Amino acid sequence: MASVSRHAHWESVYRTKRPDEVSWYQSEPGISLDLIRATGEGPSARVLDVGGGASVLVDRLLEAGFEHIGVMDIAPAALSASRDRLGPRSDAVEWVEADVLEYRANEPWDIWHDRAVFHFLVDPEDRARYRASLYEAVAPGGHVIVATFGPEGPTRCSGLDTLRCSADEIAAALGDGVTLVESRTEVHRTPSGADQQFVYARLLRVDPTG
Repeated sequence: MASVSRHAHWESVYRTKRPDEVSWYQSEPGISLDLIRATGEGPSARVLDVGGGASVLVDRLLEAGFEHIGVMDIAPAALSASRDRLGPRSDAVEWVEADVLEYRANEPWDIWHDRAVFHFLVDPEDRARYRASLYEAVAPGGHVIVATFGPEGPTRCSGLDTLRCSADEIAAALGDGVTLVESRTEVHRTPSGADQQFVYARLLRVDPTG
């Protein structure tokens, strides 16, 4: 899917549904927060939520004292929903309107978190572009947290085909610039009452040349 089509698709989703109506909505992003804490990084760490849009993860990170938070989304409507929800607190957040496949960071992030994007990258070329963005944005020694639909998860979401991955498959797709540290499995209950299996992988960004 071309960038302009991705933008139009997700902008339409967020203009026609409330944030708590989309299937991936979480009132409490518990596993994401646990894995961010597990990195051992403190409040001064730079944390980027990729595809974070209207997610409340940014709210919880602010409440936990994190001082350098970025939220990236391709859909301006999703970012606006979070800005409106946060009110004056939104000034403490870096809002990044971008397609992650074309993103180039101005400075490195310590933690890259993605529960929204990777499982839509069914094209190997798109996964390669994602990997290039990640490698540039996170230096060796940084942390990567990626969640996708698990092996028993849905094959389609929001009208699009999806990937279903184990933690090892996430690590393999991200290449030799990361190494798997731990994984978690979650059965997510959607607002409509359906169950979706998610697999989370926490990885360390490494220098493949040693």
